[in-house]
Amino acid sequence: MIQFRSFDDNGNLIYGGRADKGTRGMVSSGRAEASWIGKEIMAAGGNAVDAAVAVAFALGVCEPNASGLGGGGFMLLRNGRTGKTDFLDFRERAPMASDPSMYEPGGPYPNCDKFMRNVFGGTSAAVPGEVAGLLYALENYGTMDRKTVMAPAIKLAKEGYLMTPLLSGDINSVRAQMEKHGNGWEIYGRDGEPPKAGTMMTNPELAKTLELIAEGGTEVFYRGEIAEKIVRKVSEDGGRMTAEDLKAFRVRVKEPVRGSYRGYEIISSPTPSSGGTHVIQILNVLENFDVGAMEINSPEYIHLFSETFKMCYADRLRYMGDPDFVKLPLKGLMSKEYAKTLAARIDPERSHAPECGDPWAAESMSTTHFSIADSEGNLAAVTRTVNHYFGSCAVPEGTGFFLNDQMADFSIDPESPNAPAGGKIPLSSMSPTFILKDGKPVAVVGSPGGTRIISSVVQIISKLIDHGLDLESAVNSPRFGDDTADCIIYESRIPKETIEALEAMGHKTKAYPQWHRIMGSLNSVMLLPDGSFEGAADPRRDGKAVGY
Repeated sequence: MIQFRSFDDNGNLIYGGRADKGTRGMVSSGRAEASWIGKEIMAAGGNAVDAAVAVAFALGVCEPNASGLGGGGFMLLRNGRTGKTDFLDFRERAPMASDPSMYEPGGPYPNCDKFMRNVFGGTSAAVPGEVAGLLYALENYGTMDRKTVMAPAIKLAKEGYLMTPLLSGDINSVRAQMEKHGNGWEIYGRDGEPPKAGTMMTNPELAKTLELIAEGGTEVFYRGEIAEKIVRKVSEDGGRMTAEDLKAFRVRVKEPVRGSYRGYEIISSPTPSSGGTHVIQILNVLENFDVGAMEINSPEYIHLFSETFKMCYADRLRYMGDPDFVKLPLKGLMSKEYAKTLAARIDPERSHAPECGDPWAAESMSTTHFSIADSEGNLAAVTRTVNHYFGSCAVPEGTGFFLNDQMADFSIDPESPNAPAGGKIPLSSMSPTFILKDGKPVAVVGSPGGTRIISSVVQIISKLIDHGLDLESAVNSPRFGDDTADCIIYESRIPKETIEALEAMGHKTKAYPQWHRIMGSLNSVMLLPDGSFEGAADPRRDGKAVGY
C-alpha cells in the first residue's frame, strides 16, 4: 500500500507532492490509499468504472467523515468506445412519512432548533443510496466481479489506514454527538481520546459489513440484516424510515446537462443536483466578458465572478428543488440569452446585493469527489457524501458506518421548492463534470464543499480554458466564493491590496487561512494531447493523485 503522508511531523498539511502523471490511467481522490487502490484495479485489467467503485468503497473506510455506506451521491460516466455519457443518481431520498412539519418547533420533534433533530441522530437520516449506486455502476458499466472490486476496501478496514490531522480533528469535533447517538465513538475512541495523527486505524465491524455486501449485494443492505439494523437505529431515535423505504430505493439513470464555454463542451450533473445547471449558467454569464484578459484574482476578476455568483445563487435559492415535485425553469437557467440579461446587470465598478432574475422568460454543497480516466477513454466523475462530518453521527449497531444527515439539506420553509416530502430528494450542489473539445475528453473535475462546489468548479474550468493553466496550478490557485450571503470569502493568499480594492467597490469580505477546505477539494484529471494523463489532488485536504 502506498505510504503517502499529507501532513508533516507538526500536523500541518503538506501542499506539494499531490500531483502525478501517467500513460495508461489516472485516479485523483481524497485519500492516497483510495487512489492507489483505483490504480491497482486498472492495472489488473479493470476499467475506470471498476476503479471508481473500488475507490468509493475505500474512501468510505478511510475518509468516513465525508462519505460511506450510509450516504449517497452522483456518478457521471463516459464510455470510451461509444462516447455515450450517463449520469447515475443515487442521492438519498426522504422517508415516505416525511413532511414539512417534521422539524418545526413544536412539531413531532419538539425543540428541534435546540437539539438539531434534522442534523444529528436517526431523525436526520434519509434513505441511503450509496450501496445501490455503486453496485449498479459495477454491474452495468464495469468489467470485474463484486468481490474483487470490494476486496481492497475490506483489507483496508481490517489492516488499517493512516489517521490524518484533518480526520482526527473532525472526529473530535463531533465526539459529543457520536457518544449520544450510538456506537460511533466506540469505533474511533482510544482510551477516551480521539485517535492521534500518524497512527493506523482499523474498523473491524465495517470490514464485516463490507464482506456481507460483497457476498450478498444490494439484497443484504436493503432487505436483509443490514436493513434491519438501519431501521432499528432510526426508530430508536424517533425517526421515520421504514423497511419499505429501504426496499423501494432505486438508482436513476439520467441524461446529464450540457452546455458550452468558449468552444468547449461542458457535461455535468442534472437535477436533483443544482450543480450542473448553475455551473453552466455561471459560465454562460462569464462568456460575455474577456476573462482571459483579466489577471487571475485581480480586483476586476474577483468582482466579476462575485457578481455573477450572487445572481446565480439567488436563482438557485428561488427556483431549484426536486423536479419530481416542483416545476423548474431549467432551460431558462441554462439559456445563453438569459445569461446575457444577467451579464447586462453587472456594474463593473460597484457591488450589488444578490437578486434573482426571471429564467421563466427564457424557458421554451462534508462531501468527497474523485476523478478517474483510463486508456480506453472511459471517464468517471464521482461526488458522494454523508452531508455534515460523519453525517448524523448515528451508527446502526455492529455495522461500523454512519448514517447520513441528508434531511438537513431540505428547507424548513414549507413554501420552499426544497421543502421535505415523502420520497423527495434534497437539493444538492454536487457537480461532477467533464470538459470536452471537439468531442474529445479534456478534463474530469468536481469538488466537495457544500454550495461552494459550484463556484469552485467554475473557477477551475475558467482557469483551464481562459488562462491555459496546467492542472496542478489551477487546483492550487487561491480560491474565493460568494453567494446570497453577499460576502466574498477568500483564501488569504489573495493580496491585501486586492481585498481593499474590492471593499472600496462595496463588497463585504471575510478572510480564511491561506489554504482552507471550505473552498472545496478539486481532485481532477486532465487528458493531454499526447494521450497521457495529468492528475492533481487538492492540497486543502488529504488527497493524492496516482497515475500508471
